[in-house]
Amino acid sequence: MTDDVLTPADVEGCFTQSDGRYAFARWERPVVPVIFGVGDESLPVLKGAIEAIVSLAGHRMAETDPELGANFMIFFCRDWSELAAVPDLDRLVGGVGDLAGRLAAANAHQYRLFRFEETGAIRAVILFLRLEGAMADMPAETLALTQAAQAILHWSDKTFANRSPLAMANGTAVLRPEIGAIIRAAYDPVLPVAANDPSHALRLYARITRSL
Repeated sequence: MTDDVLTPADVEGCFTQSDGRYAFARWERPVVPVIFGVGDESLPVLKGAIEAIVSLAGHRMAETDPELGANFMIFFCRDWSELAAVPDLDRLVGGVGDLAGRLAAANAHQYRLFRFEETGAIRAVILFLRLEGAMADMPAETLALTQAAQAILHWSDKTFANRSPLAMANGTAVLRPEIGAIIRAAYDPVLPVAANDPSHALRLYARITRSL
């Protein structure tokens, strides 16, 4: 994939998992974020960046989810061992102690867990971020834009493995045009909320080419 230039194969690759499965999903219910582990002064910036990505998609946010309360949960920590001390987190993510151990062993900086509706749409995203190194130095808005872009769709686990969804423009971090185009196209009401057939990528591509 190159800037501003996408092929049907690129689009298919964005949702083809490491095991070869095509697995696309978008949100159906409004996105309700809640953020733990940062100061109150950072919350408006973080939520504002999330809202920007949701608005780009033409989707909606809400103050509360009537069933879940919040459905986009972000946990910041300095060390993975801190997760074990978060009240009731083990009820939300089973075996959180084992998870923290695996993340520490892998020297991971982030972990994203998707939950899905019966329709296949995204039901919730639970995101863990370890603020250390380059991530700790990243401006809050840039960090939130990056994470929101990766949570607004169920992308391939390879899509952002070696490349950020953001680029620099005149010293400001912005969403890459091709990533923005995919997000907008993915939320076309005509398209399904979830798909497992690679032919879905061709329908996405047809809509993307209208906006690039």
